[in-house]
Amino acid sequence: MQQQKQFKILLLGDDCIDVYQYGTVDRISPEAPVPVFKCSHEEHKPGMAGNVLKNLEALGCNVNFFHNETSIKTRLIDIRSRQHIVRLDNDKNCTPINIDDLFPLEYDAIVISDYNKGTVTYELVESLRREFSGPIFVDTKKSDLKRFECCFIKINELEYSRVTSLPADLPSGLRVTLGKDGARYNDKIFPASVVEVVDVCGAGDTFLSALVVEYLNTNDIESSIEYAIKAGAISVQHSGVYVLTEKDIERLK
Repeated sequence: MQQQKQFKILLLGDDCIDVYQYGTVDRISPEAPVPVFKCSHEEHKPGMAGNVLKNLEALGCNVNFFHNETSIKTRLIDIRSRQHIVRLDNDKNCTPINIDDLFPLEYDAIVISDYNKGTVTYELVESLRREFSGPIFVDTKKSDLKRFECCFIKINELEYSRVTSLPADLPSGLRVTLGKDGARYNDKIFPASVVEVVDVCGAGDTFLSALVVEYLNTNDIESSIEYAIKAGAISVQHSGVYVLTEKDIERLK
């Protein structure tokens, strides 16, 4: 990818802090037949749309990020095996974003990272489509995709299995990520390279960010999907949500 300019992006979506508590389990609780987790240290990373933000910025974009309440997901991870023991979700029922707060819409693209927590409504996306002439990229867990007419929609295979409707007008078709099998677009499979998968958490966010930036650079959706698959493959080789580095981006060229 040869970036021609610093793109200005409006990012809308659900925000999250991913908390990783690392520790060990050496005994069973005397109170109940459950493991006793002894935490040694923890780290915090931006999740959900916050992870999209960091990856867009890593790819050279100037991003305005709008969200409301922030959820917290805490993962307990065994240091020895690097395996998750349990995840504790403190999800927020978010207040919807008001479109009146977003003007003027002077952006190269709008990116929506919708984890269906309430931040992004169908009505908001429909209003944006009427008011904004540029490309709108949507990654959503909603099932009524007909409401996202004329948007570039990216969903994963599980989300696709739950879809109840599709738009009549999709720019260049629907992009469905397939994990280790790559992605499907207009009945064409784009394969992924075989890599050692450590953690798939956040890989879809990395894919979305790379897809947006490469499309803005090339206006070629197929090459953008191939580029995004490579970016996602880098992400899954790391523990937890991952932000692309300068070295990673050089490898993608």
